[in-house]
Order: sequence, then C-alpha cells, then structure tokens
Amino acid sequence: MAQTKQIAERLGAAAKAEIELVPVTTEGDTSRASLASLGGTGVFVTALRDALLADRCDVVVHSMKDLPTADHEGLRLGAVPKRADARDALCARDGLTLAELPEGARVGTGSPRRIAQLLEVRPDLEVLDIRGNVDTRLGKVESGELDAVLLAAAGLGRLGRSDAATELFALDEWPTAAAQGALAIEVRRERAGRSLEQALEAIDHRTTRATALAERLVLAGLEAGCAAPVGVTAFLEDELLFLSASVYSADGARRITSSHAATPESRSAADLAEAARDVADRAVAELLGNGAADLAAAAPEVS
Repeated sequence: MAQTKQIAERLGAAAKAEIELVPVTTEGDTSRASLASLGGTGVFVTALRDALLADRCDVVVHSMKDLPTADHEGLRLGAVPKRADARDALCARDGLTLAELPEGARVGTGSPRRIAQLLEVRPDLEVLDIRGNVDTRLGKVESGELDAVLLAAAGLGRLGRSDAATELFALDEWPTAAAQGALAIEVRRERAGRSLEQALEAIDHRTTRATALAERLVLAGLEAGCAAPVGVTAFLEDELLFLSASVYSADGARRITSSHAATPESRSAADLAEAARDVADRAVAELLGNGAADLAAAAPEVS
C-alpha cells in the first residue's frame, strides 16, 4: 500500500487527475505458510491481476520481483519507475553486522536465496523461515525472538524504516532477487485513455526497465522457481550494460557465477532491451553449462 500510494501520487500529478486507491488482499498477505509451499511470490500477484481484468481498477502496482517472468495474455507492463535501492539489509540487535553476530545466532528470512547466502558466509548461523510484514519481522528482533532478520532495503525505505538496517550488502558480493527494488505497473493490454498512457510514459524509467528485464530473463532461462537460490544484478555504466548472476546450493556450500557485458547501440528502449537479452542469454548458457540447473533444482531446507 505504501508503494502504491507513492505511484498513485506520481500518476495523478502526471495525468492531472485524482487517483482512487483500491486495496486488494491476496493469499500471500493472509497465509503464514512458507512462500515455497504456496507456489512462490506469484501468490501476491494473482488477486491483483484478477481485479485489473475485472475492471475494478485501471492500474496495479507490483513489487517487480513478485511478478512471474512469463507474459500475461491480457495484461502488459505499462511502466517501470526508477529503481530504489536493490540491496539486502541486515537488521540486527544492538547494531550488529553479519560478521559480528555471535556463533549460532538466530536469523530470520523467508527467502531460499538469502538462506543460501547467509550460510555461505556464516554456516554456523541458525536460519529460520519467517513470514509477515516488515513491522512483524522487525518486532521479532526487538522482542529478542531473533538476533536479526534480512529484508529488502527498498521496502524499508518506502516505509520510512531504513534506520533499522545495521548493514547493507554490496550487490557485487551479495546479488539480490531479479528486479528487487523495482516496481512493475501493470495495465490491461488494450490501450488506456490518453491521459493515463501519457502518465505511464512520464514515470517509466527505461534504464530500470532494461536492467530488470535482463535479470528476469536469467530467471526465465534457468526456469528457476521460488525454491531456487538465484541472485542476479544488472546495471548500466559507462555505456555498458553489465549483468552478474549467481546460483547457490541450498546450504550455501556451492556457488556458480556468470558475468557479462554488452554495449547498447543507443539509449533507446529497443537497443537497451536488445542488450539486456544479449547478456541474459550468455549468462544463462554459461550457468547451465556449469551445472546450474541441478544446483537450482535442489529444494532448500529451513528450520
């Protein structure tokens, strides 16, 4: 709701129109079961898409990392706003960093990728699968139930809780979920009214769209589901589009990484998208050639 309100305000300003918020509750919001058992982060998407297709709203706002990689026949990506901080944040008691956590510290996360990354660096930790909103998760640290939790820096920032982070992990060492920090604005496939189309164009950020596309194409190429510990990050710098992707074993003991770069002919949306497909295709081919499919297929085990 926090990120939707921010997008609504931007769309309203661009379209010079009043925007009505339509709250939608999804199975992902209400169930406390693990995301893996529910079928992955896509459980947050279905109810929103149903509301859009039923004409209950004109626009839906997703965390882009929740969006399935396959296209929807009745919907299209209307805009991808500029990406927020894509990093993961450790929120620990007493201001501790990951290295400073005591042996056997209890760390909570609902992400198989984060579990693998934690165990890669600190195999002595006790990692627990948790669900709940940001306040619920942070509350487990404040109460002493957990020593730390791992959250997305973007989510903390949108809720005004960035001060809870005790450490932010560099993307070159700790790649995050495909499109983490980015939002996906979905609309029905047929053209909307002129004012909405112009507003969507006004908030679209073509660099974010291209880098998120590259990251999501890696997931699609690996056929990676919610139980696959895959971290991927792409960025544009010095006229080059860089992408690095890592696939982990569930216990963090093994990691396969592939990094590539491409030079877009221009900063046009089409050329950026072509470069995104190029780096993603090469990364997927190298990862699969090095056995990433078997590694990604292993089901994670959590406490």
